[in-house]
Amino acid sequence: MANSSSAPRSFIKSALALLTALLMLVLTGCGVGTQNASGGNAATQQVVNEQESQSRLDSLISQLKGSTVDNPKSITGPSTAENAPEIQPMVDKPTPKFPVTLTDHQGTEVTIKSADRILALDMYGTIAQEVIALGLGDRLVGRVIANTEPSLQKLPLVTQNGHDLNAEAVLSTNPDLVLYDESNGPQEIVEQLRSAGITVVVLDKERSMQSIIPQLKAVAHTLGVDEAGEQVATRVERELQQAMDAIKEVAPKDEEGKIKMVFLYVRGNGGVFFILGDGSGADDLIDALQGVDVASRGGAKELLPANSESLVKVNPDMILTMTNGVKSTGNLDGFLARPGVMETNAGKNRRVVDMADGQILSYGPNTPAVLLQLARAIYAK
Repeated sequence: MANSSSAPRSFIKSALALLTALLMLVLTGCGVGTQNASGGNAATQQVVNEQESQSRLDSLISQLKGSTVDNPKSITGPSTAENAPEIQPMVDKPTPKFPVTLTDHQGTEVTIKSADRILALDMYGTIAQEVIALGLGDRLVGRVIANTEPSLQKLPLVTQNGHDLNAEAVLSTNPDLVLYDESNGPQEIVEQLRSAGITVVVLDKERSMQSIIPQLKAVAHTLGVDEAGEQVATRVERELQQAMDAIKEVAPKDEEGKIKMVFLYVRGNGGVFFILGDGSGADDLIDALQGVDVASRGGAKELLPANSESLVKVNPDMILTMTNGVKSTGNLDGFLARPGVMETNAGKNRRVVDMADGQILSYGPNTPAVLLQLARAIYAK
């Protein structure tokens, strides 16, 4: 006959086992106690990421709406747009799926087998922002001069003399994947890197409102994280619409009240001084800011040399430009001293709005915040 105490002990053990199983089932359903990337933890983190991103955007929208003036043309003097908040991961860290075979923008078939050490090389710092937004920023091993994000400053700089790439510096970062878009020179670096056994994917260098989503998805595909790319693209599209709706709300509605704008690209006091026209990307920026793009309306295409004749012809109320460009001329007075600037209404009123080089024309996942910061510099005192 069995011991009389064995039945209670057996019952207690069974009950504890059942309670434990039920508890694990509940916790797993809530996303607690599991590291499954497709389980509750990932879903919970995704919600947190979206809430934080939306909160930052809502704050910028509130700041814009709370500080604008009725007649922005009455504002005189220079304004520097504050940097947009640093881009954050927009998805929980994904696991890339390799190999990926694709045909890059130059028509070269490339097979990507790994992306543990990534270099993102472009003139505006956009590609690095996309890598960060896709949750893989910790794999970046170097930066270009346009990567002004504080979190990237510890990475070695691989450009010299502005935007020129230094092949030795690039190779010293020991990348296994280089994302490049031809906006940085020299072009020969692609073959140099491929000859060294490094996988290089050449992307489209176009920067416009229309290029944001296709490029984001292209980078996601290259990194083997297509699903994350779709999620981030959906978020960015929504935030872009929210930002543009907010700007439209505060900007003058009638054509007469709209600000005539022109974007000037300048470096130093020499020949690098251009009006950016239709197809340059600056046209999209001005449209999104609810301004009048007088250069494009006047027939300017891409880059037009800026001189007294061309500037007087467009005669803007306000000039947009890059912060380092202004600094390179000897700050605002040096900028205003460039030929033709003081002959415009913008020059006479010293109405120059500048923003960090790595943000103003980057056209990436941070563009909604960039637009809102620029709009505040334009429409608020």
